[in-house]
Amino acid sequence: MDKIKVVLYGVGAVGSMFARFLLEKEGVQIVGAVDVAKDKAGKDLGEAIGLGKFGMKISKDAEALFSETEADIAVHATSSFLKDTYPQIASIVEHGVDVVSTCEELSYPYTTQPKLAKQLDTLAKKHNATVLGTGINPGFLMDTLAIALTAPCQKIEKIEVTRVMNAATRRLPFQKKIGAGLTVSEFRQKMKKKEITGHVGLEQSIAMIADALAWKLNRIEVESVEPVVAEKAVESKDIKVEVGQAAGLKQKAKGIMNAKEAIVLDFQAYIGAKEEYDAVTIKGVPPINQKISPCVHGDIGTIAVVVNAIPNVINAPAGLYIMKDLPVPSATVEDMRKYVKI
Repeated sequence: MDKIKVVLYGVGAVGSMFARFLLEKEGVQIVGAVDVAKDKAGKDLGEAIGLGKFGMKISKDAEALFSETEADIAVHATSSFLKDTYPQIASIVEHGVDVVSTCEELSYPYTTQPKLAKQLDTLAKKHNATVLGTGINPGFLMDTLAIALTAPCQKIEKIEVTRVMNAATRRLPFQKKIGAGLTVSEFRQKMKKKEITGHVGLEQSIAMIADALAWKLNRIEVESVEPVVAEKAVESKDIKVEVGQAAGLKQKAKGIMNAKEAIVLDFQAYIGAKEEYDAVTIKGVPPINQKISPCVHGDIGTIAVVVNAIPNVINAPAGLYIMKDLPVPSATVEDMRKYVKI
């Protein structure tokens, strides 16, 4: 088969990382890029991602690009919320092009946006396209990995997943997103104004785990985002956090079943974390205690999970999918065409 033809939809910080990684892959060809931002649209893609001129302009008109370009799949990275990304994804699907998106809410949209999820599934099937929302989290560490680790269990009482990240190792936009360096008062004000959103995806991850296990939860409780207050001065390359300031944030979510906590997710991201790790604890028969230390790097992991999901998306029948519906993903270290069924 010819190379897998990919369009980039969104060429911001994450989209640029997608572009650079895809350029390293065998069997893949970037055939177009879309971004409506004024500092991106019309710019040469290579220059936008820091690699010099490619001779390929970033388009601001998705409709025109997909009408004029033969593409197999779009790698979509623009927003966390389905209400914002639905028109973008729908416009891709209407051209019969598959989509793999970093939209966190799309990782399991049936809890928060059931109407849009149904519409997108119907549209995808009508136009013979496949859609998947994924990433490192949600998409893998706090849901798909936990689901896979239940395989050797005969009984399960409770699943706990914890992700602790030292935000000093992440890019500046992420550090700002979690409120690092703000006073506690400023942190709470920005939360109120939704300038800080916390982690998007805990509810989706819980719902995906419960779905995989056929658990009927009574409810999902997502606790308020709280600042992690620095007990000593800490800093990253770009931000210094004084004692008493917010070094980042923490948030928990719980899936309640039969008046008990069945699934508990604990997300922490702050500058100066003493230990970074991803942990899955399954209380059952047999018990499972898995820990990855240090934690998987968020940006690198997201890029890999999304790109490595491309063959599974292309191979799947038309429709809207979540990670539990597809084969367990693996790295595509060889020519990506080898992973696609012809």
